Amino acid sequence: MLTVDAIKTQARALGFDLCGIAPAVALPELTHLRQWLDRGYAGDMVYLHKSADTRADIRNFLPTARSVIVTGTVYYTEPPEPVDGPHAHIARYALGEDYHLVLAERLETLVASLREMHGQPFDAAIFVDKHHVQERVFAKHAGIGWVGKNTCVINPQLGSWLFLAGVAVSLDLPADQPVADHCGACTLCIDSCPTGALVDDYQLDATKCISYLTIELDSAIPEAQRASIGDHLYGCDICQDVCPWNLTPLATLDPAWQPRAGRRQQVDPAELWSRSDFELHGLVEGSAMVHTTMSRLRRNLAVVLGNTQPDIAADLLSRDVWPTRRSALSAATPLVQEHVRWAMAESREPKA
Repeated sequence: MLTVDAIKTQARALGFDLCGIAPAVALPELTHLRQWLDRGYAGDMVYLHKSADTRADIRNFLPTARSVIVTGTVYYTEPPEPVDGPHAHIARYALGEDYHLVLAERLETLVASLREMHGQPFDAAIFVDKHHVQERVFAKHAGIGWVGKNTCVINPQLGSWLFLAGVAVSLDLPADQPVADHCGACTLCIDSCPTGALVDDYQLDATKCISYLTIELDSAIPEAQRASIGDHLYGCDICQDVCPWNLTPLATLDPAWQPRAGRRQQVDPAELWSRSDFELHGLVEGSAMVHTTMSRLRRNLAVVLGNTQPDIAADLLSRDVWPTRRSALSAATPLVQEHVRWAMAESREPKA
């Protein structure tokens, strides 16, 4: 027999740390996306404009939807021992396997189990980030957590290091109760953002966010924002690192989220730059980073070098061998070369 308890038990057995049920209705928070887009906060993420109408109602995603099963999966892993010297920061979610693939496979297995338990046909459609579903809204109404001032879903027991995913189903399931907001007067995430991307409580201007600038932006990073990127090669964890609800995070032992060999948060930017494109691809292979381009990765790396190693940036970046060598063609693209020139200029700036 298919019950909510049975669904949650099976979800935990498949590696999901949290599972809740939300109603498949036009929840009021779903309208906030259009307002956010109208403010220009999406920047160059045109796909959000194109899919805004679909995202406004889960029944546009699955017309027969009656309920939404939402899962939360902890991806936080124990940080490595600190090392001396500059390092390139990679967001924690990208250190392990590509969550899009891992979670989709687990959700498909979950749906197959539910069909077997139910014994009757029902419609189901899974979603994992790239699908046209506002996961955070349904996570809130499924009791997974509240949407914090840093716009991440925060669970009172597990914090915010969570992958969100789920399944829209045509089954009429009893919904869980939303979790109350516990951010209170805290503004640590807002105060700690180096680029001022959190423009107000619960309001993110993506065009200022390091994650947007290093991942989503196809073109040049605005020069005025490059210094604020610091050592962030891919994504940013600052607003989660400072959150009191993540003070003592539960580290997952799930092999899928452990940093793969050669992919860690404390890799030397100069060593990375010296890699060929093939060798640099080894950093992203099999992870969520595979969705970026080599030119964007080198663009980011040039900025990190200019910020963290200005004393050697000019010598390293000006070497003819890398911009012209066939094994590192990405370094010669106009996008990367523009950022190389900026980094070299930074190395010549007098430092206080």
